[in-house]
Amino acid sequence: MDFLEELEWRGMLHDKTPGIKEALASGKVVGYIGFDPTAPSLTIGNYVQLMLLSFFQKSGHQPIVLMGGATGRIGDPSGKDKERVLKTEEELDSNLHFQLEQAKRFLDFDCEGNPALIVNNYDFYKDMNVLEFLRKVGKNLTVSYMMSKDSVKNRLETGLSFTEFSYQLLQAYDFQCLYEQYNCILQMGGSDQWGNITSGTEFIRRNIEDGKAYAVTTPLLTKSDGSKFGKSSDGNIWLDPTLTSPYKFYQYWLKSDDRDLPKFMRYFSFKTKEEILQLEEDFKEDLQSLKKLFAEEITKQVHGDLSFKSAQMVSELIFNKKLNAETLKQMSAEDLLAISYEIPSKTLSNSLLASSPSIVDLLVESVGIYESNSALRRAIKGNALSVNKVKVQDYEMNISNANLLQNQYLLVENGKKEKHLIVFN
Repeated sequence: MDFLEELEWRGMLHDKTPGIKEALASGKVVGYIGFDPTAPSLTIGNYVQLMLLSFFQKSGHQPIVLMGGATGRIGDPSGKDKERVLKTEEELDSNLHFQLEQAKRFLDFDCEGNPALIVNNYDFYKDMNVLEFLRKVGKNLTVSYMMSKDSVKNRLETGLSFTEFSYQLLQAYDFQCLYEQYNCILQMGGSDQWGNITSGTEFIRRNIEDGKAYAVTTPLLTKSDGSKFGKSSDGNIWLDPTLTSPYKFYQYWLKSDDRDLPKFMRYFSFKTKEEILQLEEDFKEDLQSLKKLFAEEITKQVHGDLSFKSAQMVSELIFNKKLNAETLKQMSAEDLLAISYEIPSKTLSNSLLASSPSIVDLLVESVGIYESNSALRRAIKGNALSVNKVKVQDYEMNISNANLLQNQYLLVENGKKEKHLIVFN
């Protein structure tokens, strides 16, 4: 299956310029997508475009990840209803370095024939002064042409600075530089980038003799309820595990609307058309099981097998009522650390255990899970208190190092839903 056919059956093709089908059929094509480092990490929204580059590479073509060291300093007005607040250069450089390392995990940079490349568009401008930019770049597109783009028209009433107005000039010149330096003839992106991308194809047509460049865009991914994709109740879904933990990432897909599952599988699964259609047929009466398979696949893609295992362990601990003490003891220190990020946790000094404190001293005085001795006594009497999945029967129980999981953790449960992890350091 060629690249465009792949996108079409997956529902990932929104628009394309004439001639691209023939260009792709003629042999290996070099194409790119730009990523501006305006956030501390790539998001699941960015992952749509990384998947696009992956499908492009798997079709035999060569992908370029263009990091926006320059354009990130300007701010893209596309899809925005007001002017961006500019990031500091230090913040942008830090974001760029981090996102660059993230992008390296999702494409093949070592394969023969069509290895992925990373380019920083700051290199195109760092030795160019404003007069050279105006003569070399600004002269090539008319104001009327630039104002015809939706990214500009939609902002005229609310305000658009010259800085953001000039963004499409930089993106257009980026395309020309990649065309000249890497024989890159295709730019891809979300449908909101159509105006900026076609400015680039026009730039190349005007400036390079017999220059032919092309554009492909994906639909902006939305959820069936009309809400924006990539958001949860806690905000953005990040690809960085310190911003969105593997457990929360995994749960995002498990809790997604059943109606969104076919779209998600086509956008984010590397399974073939035949495999996906067969799975949908096999699990048409059990969508939750299919959702689990998909959640496992995408969590492993983004965070790796070990992080998926930890996410699964956390889910088991929180939601599986049949989890017992023996299973809990088998959890690794990494699993327990992951759990500490997802349920209420408190860190105490390991020296506290030297005196083998009573359960009362620990849970009332040191941690504050119970507000009083009598509240703790009622919990024990009502068979509600468990330590490491074992019901506490003795009000005089003492806690020592022997009670700890992996020599560091103590799981305390009050009833079926309230869970706390005490961490000893």
